[in-house]
Amino acid sequence: MEKLVIAYSGGLDTSYCAVSLAKQGYEIHAVSVNTGGFSQEEIKKIEKNAYTMGVSTYKNINAINNFYEKVVKYLVFGNVLKNNTYPLSVSAERIIQAIEIITYAKKIGAKYIAHGSTGAGNDQVRFDMIFQTIAPEINIITPIRDLKLSRQEEIDYLRTNGINLSWEKAKYSVNKGLWGTSIGGDETLTSKKPLPEHAYPSQITKTEHQNIKISFAKGEVTAINGIKNQPIINIEKLNSIASKYGIGRDIHVGDTIIGMKGRVGFEAAAAIIIIKAHHLLEKHTLTKWQLQHKEYLANFYGMHLHEGLYLDPVMRDIESFFESSQSKVTGDVYISLMPYHFSLNGIESPHDLMDVRFGSYGEVNKDWTAEEAKGFIKLFGNQNKIYQQVNQLS
Repeated sequence: MEKLVIAYSGGLDTSYCAVSLAKQGYEIHAVSVNTGGFSQEEIKKIEKNAYTMGVSTYKNINAINNFYEKVVKYLVFGNVLKNNTYPLSVSAERIIQAIEIITYAKKIGAKYIAHGSTGAGNDQVRFDMIFQTIAPEINIITPIRDLKLSRQEEIDYLRTNGINLSWEKAKYSVNKGLWGTSIGGDETLTSKKPLPEHAYPSQITKTEHQNIKISFAKGEVTAINGIKNQPIINIEKLNSIASKYGIGRDIHVGDTIIGMKGRVGFEAAAAIIIIKAHHLLEKHTLTKWQLQHKEYLANFYGMHLHEGLYLDPVMRDIESFFESSQSKVTGDVYISLMPYHFSLNGIESPHDLMDVRFGSYGEVNKDWTAEEAKGFIKLFGNQNKIYQQVNQLS
């Protein structure tokens, strides 16, 4: 029997893959990758079901720290929001999941790797590109995509083979991770309808105004309300606090890798607050040219990550720039939380460039004279004046 590793989520598609491929004579090794959002009870349930499907082994890889260090950290450094909206909650996870799975496949000497993606989504591209780049010698098998199976066909096949678990389709597809939760449903298949309140996994339980403080050191979140901890724990803690206000909800509309427009709802309270707070701190501590170049590089970084191009060396180049830019991004950001909304109140930082020793904007200058200002303005507008005069102000 030849070894086959399957990217196993425990859902209908990957369960069909596990059963059908085992029937074909492969030695199935099911692997799940935890990038946040899994409880121990859920992991145990997935493992139990995997063995019901006939797999030889099941492994759950804890990749939360790897996900933060390799991806999330740079999404914060770059203030990355796809289409100025989406913090790349799920698409970013898929990259790390794919890398962990193919690395495991190589480790155990598997000749085949399988996943349950259809031919109509982004994940097929992300998984296949990572797999074929890291291990081109391993063959990729995708039964759902290749056979164009319907959900009912998969259910009928599993029942025929004695797998009688409940496969009732949930009204909403929810993918939860460290950097946010995506929500898909009937409404997101249209261009008009919003997701209803009950579709979001976190319901509003707090309505009173709450002030919080987020502390950053070189761009990373080091404390919430003065209590220091590791960035991952701080992200989880902030999400627990802010999700109770319904903060971080939205619907992302964007271009899929395969050329279609797509909509997906999401809830990412911690991600949105951290990115906005971090950006505010950067406005105070970085020069205008640092901010300008970071903005377009972040746009490229988010696009390449979304489209599965994580392994392109340009991503390491951009990360190096981001890392360098964070040397002075240290300080506290003060925030107010309210239902469905938060406001950034201000910052404190030893690197704040809004330093009154050099003047107060719109009030008084302390480091130059009136004559120096006049000379600067004349030279600053010189080329514009020459162009307009030569062309008679046309």
